Amino acid sequence: MRSSAPSTAPASLTSSRTHIAFMTDAPRVAGSEVWLLDLLPMLQARGLRTTMFLSREPRLDELVRRFGEAGVAVHRYRALEELPELTRDFDLRVLQMWYRHHYSELLPRLRGPRWVVSHDQMEFHYPQPLRFTHREAYPWTKAGPFRQADRILTVSEWAGDFVRRQMRLPDVRVLHNGVDVERYRPAHDEAERAALREAHGFRRFTVLVPGRFAPEKNQMTALLAARAAPHLDFVFTGDMDSPLGNLVQGVARRGSITNTRFLGRRWDMPDLYRAADALLQPTLAENQSLVTLEAMASGLPVVTTPIPAQAELVQDGVSGLLVKPRPGLLATALGALAAHPHRAREFGAAARAHVLSRHTLTHTADRLAELLREV
Repeated sequence: MRSSAPSTAPASLTSSRTHIAFMTDAPRVAGSEVWLLDLLPMLQARGLRTTMFLSREPRLDELVRRFGEAGVAVHRYRALEELPELTRDFDLRVLQMWYRHHYSELLPRLRGPRWVVSHDQMEFHYPQPLRFTHREAYPWTKAGPFRQADRILTVSEWAGDFVRRQMRLPDVRVLHNGVDVERYRPAHDEAERAALREAHGFRRFTVLVPGRFAPEKNQMTALLAARAAPHLDFVFTGDMDSPLGNLVQGVARRGSITNTRFLGRRWDMPDLYRAADALLQPTLAENQSLVTLEAMASGLPVVTTPIPAQAELVQDGVSGLLVKPRPGLLATALGALAAHPHRAREFGAAARAHVLSRHTLTHTADRLAELLREV
């Protein structure tokens, strides 16, 4: 059932607490929307007022319901053009947009201060010359409108350096991603894990491949790795109804790659992480991946690519394996984990320890609240 919008725009401030408008043009739920769902309630617990502005897209209805359960006010707008007036009386406006032209349209019209939170992947590790072309064009295309923001927040050290270097913007702050380590945790014991595996039909060594289906997420390479590792099972989650999702499923059917399953969008990812044996992420572009952090917090060994974003999180040979995105190499790495379960468990324990030390939601919420109080 579609969630209803408030009958009026949020009113002027009624208390001394800083009131912040968070805005997104998201057409569906992805990692950056989950990030907001996790953090906004924690900001309120730290004495800040937040209101979330979302479109009336039906695919966001469940997200709206969950914001409501968490005590976060939500306003659903009909058109982006409404946002300058709707947010006029807030102390700060924070934009987190999917589409570049929406930054161009909104930033000049919004009252200041105006911040941008960028989860952008920024650099795509495609074959040359595509990689070079994207790197050179980025400052003048999607990132160009960032110059109209008063501050840029991004979620990894490498991305902060990239934006400062490529765009020469002085006020760029790094806010590391964090995850809920109580929600994303290993199974308490073998009985819990066995029950989850039984519930999800996991029988053999099971590789989880979560994420939005997009060329840079490289699910086709994961599918070809599955074909090269018939003794392992591969479980994909994400927007299977997207064009690329349909394509990958079609290739699996036509190629008789029978050790694959496609589960679609899921809200029970913590259970899937606990039930699986490893995470595969042959990504070609990330900023700081929530999927990676969720899996690490859940005690899963991660097999991913050696791009800067992933190397910032995964220590090769300690908490996972950094492997070039070639199906045969990925299949070999996963096969080695399956053949040496003790090593896989050691990787998973080290992965969780890393998240506990640097990437909990508490770390992120404390840092974000500190930054927001500077307004």
